[in-house]
Amino acid sequence: MTNEAKIIERYKDAKEQYAEIGVDTEAVLKKLESTKLSIHCWQGDDIHGFINPGQKLTGGIGVSGNFPGVARTAEELTEDLHEAISLLPGKHKVQLHTIYAVTDKKKDLDEIGPEDFKYWVDFAKKEKIGLDMNPTFFSHPKVKHNFTLSSPEKDIRDFWIKVGKQSREISNYFGEALGQQSVNNFWVPDGYKDNPIDKQGPRERLIKSLDEIMEEKFDEKNTIEAVEGKLFGTGIESYTVGSNLFYNNYAISRDKLWTIDAGHWHPTEDVSDKFSSYLPFGKGLMLHVSRPVRWDSDHVVIFDEALLRIAHSLVRDNTLEKTNIGLDFFDATINRVASWVVGTRATRKALLQAMLEPVAVLKEAELNYDFTKRLVLTEELKAYPMGAVWDYFCLTQDKPVGLDWYKEIKHYEKVVLLNR
Repeated sequence: MTNEAKIIERYKDAKEQYAEIGVDTEAVLKKLESTKLSIHCWQGDDIHGFINPGQKLTGGIGVSGNFPGVARTAEELTEDLHEAISLLPGKHKVQLHTIYAVTDKKKDLDEIGPEDFKYWVDFAKKEKIGLDMNPTFFSHPKVKHNFTLSSPEKDIRDFWIKVGKQSREISNYFGEALGQQSVNNFWVPDGYKDNPIDKQGPRERLIKSLDEIMEEKFDEKNTIEAVEGKLFGTGIESYTVGSNLFYNNYAISRDKLWTIDAGHWHPTEDVSDKFSSYLPFGKGLMLHVSRPVRWDSDHVVIFDEALLRIAHSLVRDNTLEKTNIGLDFFDATINRVASWVVGTRATRKALLQAMLEPVAVLKEAELNYDFTKRLVLTEELKAYPMGAVWDYFCLTQDKPVGLDWYKEIKHYEKVVLLNR
């Protein structure tokens, strides 16, 4: 029996086993394929971009390691992204930042516009993917004393307001050119290292700046804004202007998406518990799926309990349609292309495991106070043959099964990355 035949045979057995508890694996695989994951481009170049690639990272941003083969140009970064996407089943998007503009002219961040992202639109069309956007509010001389949109200086605020407005033009361009909505995610590093006297003033300035940025109306079929909070950051340990509660309220009051980054909370908090508290009131969510170790350290996402809780929450509450799932991590201690593949495949595997639950059966048991059945089913499901369904999914998507993708990555490392 060939390896392909073995995969199909194992899947048939798994299909029957799941059918016995009311799960249609064929329907699950269709839903899994259509669920888009947005891959962050900055894993490939250690968040340097192309506007000023020698710029020192600031604003709480830092990357550890020096694995060979870091992308130095747009061509190298898209070459690496193409390699990663070729190993990933399902539908995808790519997240960009203002600093990833491709232009022959010397431009500052507030001068970057849609014309500087034609390279990326052409790439997206070729790969048959969408693009998401992030205005860059870090690693720039005008991040003055850790302040941007909430700065007490009007000229500093005006500069960053222009950056935000330009990003909305770029995001709208992505949506128009690619025929799918582009999420434009706003995160700023503003705050104080030590205890401030005035906590309300910076937040009032941030509200005013954001409102000015969002003043122009764009068709939401092309672009939609998301706002991202944080517990604290490097250099702003005592006070974060754009806290999670601040942006929760801003998103609800301004009809925007709220971004939840898995690393932007206290380590003991379960971020998945936030979804059901927010979505009954809010427009929708943008997720940055990361793996915090001792807080927001942005390790490569793995198939762990935290990731599974995120996936289960979205599937059990049927909120995938209101949620945009993006990845956000950076690790230069290991092969950067492998990092993309590990994290993205882990995220889709977690969604698959969640989708393979008999959710209706479990909810009925819960409503009838049959907590024994709820516990028994959820425990037994942990040993069900999800791996056989995953392998079949990869096979039908014409993507590598098992460790075959790693063999391709090692070849790519040898012939491409180690020769840069």
